[in-house]
Formats: sequence, C-alpha cells, structure tokens
Amino acid sequence: MRPCHLFPHQPGQPMEVKHLSNPFTSFWWNQCPSFVSHMILSDVQGFCTEAYVTQDDILMTTLTVREAVYYSALLQLPDSMSRSEKRERADTTIKEMGLQDAMNTRIGGWGNKGLSGGQKRRVGICIEILMRPKLLFLDEPTSGLDSAASYHIMKRIVGLAKQDGRTVVVAIHQPSSEVFELFHNLCLLSYGKTVYFGPASAAEEFFSLNGFPCPTMRNPSDHYLRTINKDFDPDIEQGYGKSISTEEAINSLANSYKSSQIGQQLGAQIAEIHKKGGGVLEKGSQASFTTQSMVLTRRSLVNMNRDLGYYWLRLAIIIALCLCLGTIFYDIGHSYGSIQARGSMLMFVAAFLAFMSIGDSLRS
Repeated sequence: MRPCHLFPHQPGQPMEVKHLSNPFTSFWWNQCPSFVSHMILSDVQGFCTEAYVTQDDILMTTLTVREAVYYSALLQLPDSMSRSEKRERADTTIKEMGLQDAMNTRIGGWGNKGLSGGQKRRVGICIEILMRPKLLFLDEPTSGLDSAASYHIMKRIVGLAKQDGRTVVVAIHQPSSEVFELFHNLCLLSYGKTVYFGPASAAEEFFSLNGFPCPTMRNPSDHYLRTINKDFDPDIEQGYGKSISTEEAINSLANSYKSSQIGQQLGAQIAEIHKKGGGVLEKGSQASFTTQSMVLTRRSLVNMNRDLGYYWLRLAIIIALCLCLGTIFYDIGHSYGSIQARGSMLMFVAAFLAFMSIGDSLRS
C-alpha cells in the first residue's frame, strides 16, 4: 500500500514526515493510528523497521554510485553477513533502481560533472532501502525534477513496493497525473485538518459530491490543492457558478469527510487497532563499532584522495607556508627579540589553522 500526502505549501511541512518516520515515539503510536492501519509489519522480513529519505540529497560527491551504496551497506548491514553478501545486496539494490549503467560514475556536485538530479535522488533511495525496511518514508522525492524523471522514480518505488510488499508513505507537491495514478491511498491535509483520507480513485467522486467537481482535462491533484489552498485565492467556484471562500470550502470538505462512509470506516478501523494494542518494534542489528570506524576511515581517505580542494590543495598551501615561514624566521638567534619573533610565528600559525578550519566548515 502506498499512502500519498498532498498539502498546500506551508512552513514546517517536512516536520510532519520526520515525526511519522519515527515509529518508536508516542506521537506515532498514539496520535497516528490511521497510518499504523496501513502497515503490515509482521509479514515482511528485513533488518530494519523503517527508513526515511530526506528531501535534500546528502551524498559524497567524490564517490561512485557503487562505492556510495557499498560503503552504506558495510555500515548498515550486520556483521553476520559476509562482505560478498553485502556487495551483492548493494549491486542488487542499484539494479532495482535502474542505476546499473551509472554504477562507476561519480556522483558529482557543484563544479564537478556527475549524475543528474533524478539519478542522485535514486542513489539516496538505494542507500535507505539496503536494509529492506518494512516502512519507507519519502519527503518530496520529486521536488526539483521534471515530470519524466518524477514519473520514472515513482514507478521504480511502486515496483519495489509490489515486489517486497512494503508500505511506502510519500509527501509530495504537485504530482503529474501519471504519478498521481500510481498511488493507492490519498491523504489531503490543509492547515491541520484532514480534508480526505482514503482511496485515491474515490477522491474525485468525493469532491464532486461536495460541489467541487474536477474540470475535464485537468490534473486531479492540481484541482485538489487549488481547492484547499487559502493563501492566494480568497474565493473559489462551487457547483454551478456559486462562489465561497476557500476557508469555508476547507471546513465543508473536512466536515463532509468526517460524516462520509470512508471517514466512518477509517474511524472504525482505528478503534479496532486501539483495542488490539501493540508492542515495541525492535530494530535489527547493524555493523559493530569497530567495523563502522574502519569503513568510515577508509571512506574518508578515499574522499580526501580524490578531492583536489580538500587534501592536495591544502597540502600545497601548507608546504608553501612552511617555506615562507622558514625563510622569514631563519636563524633568528636566541636574543630577547627572537622570543617575540617566535611568539609572532606561533600566533600566525594558530590563526592560519583556525581560518583553514572555518573554511572547511563553510565549504561543507
């Protein structure tokens, strides 16, 4: 099952997905049982319970696709798996996301040619699904991508969900009609109110029955968001030429949903889940501290070796500085003035190292 979240752009929206992506908190278990009803946690085998794909791609630009995923596999997968099994898991995951032709391509970044935006997003997804999570959260996975790239990414995710039977929850902005058709369930949120939560195919009928039919040849998701967004349009059309404020439309839809058959069925399902109760979900084991330290050290050395500005340029600057200081302060003697000269040199070196550290922080 793949619930989809649609909501008008508001501050703090990623926080909702971050809260939902932690099923071990009381917020998740006590306040969001409607989402728990869409999990089939006991029927799926894996090392991890849930995974969260952030909106921003946080990847090391100097690594290739295979290296990035393989290092992540070494860090996440337990020591009970051999290195060959971890490498096989990494290669299989890369192929599942359609990146087999870019395995040996560096990720790249600003000033360095590498993967496209869609490919980087798929690499981020690969890293998160290595543990075969039972529940996968994606925070706006199509932001910044064109419609074709968005469709191919979401189609790959849907294929993985069907293959492994995992639950995927997506927070998404303005999906195309092709992407919207991939979702099974739809959740429309507006300013803290649930406007609709149910089958995506039944949303159009719900809006039509409440006087907000979707015009012909219009993307349904665009119509839904335009109807429940009160930031720009003070009035919207309802039914046959009538106009009401957007806030009134939101309240009308929210109240109608509560009294609808879909809303009542969901309420009954939530009550049934509350009666059953639940236990604490235990997260599977990962690599040991020693293994993680060795892998991180090796990855850092590879990154420094390949990054010209990070290591080699810094080494050249330090060598040049040593030659300059050695020339200036050569044979200064042991007089009282030499003590001041040595103090000045130490202060200059300390300031230089401090500014170098600040530059690294700004660069990262």
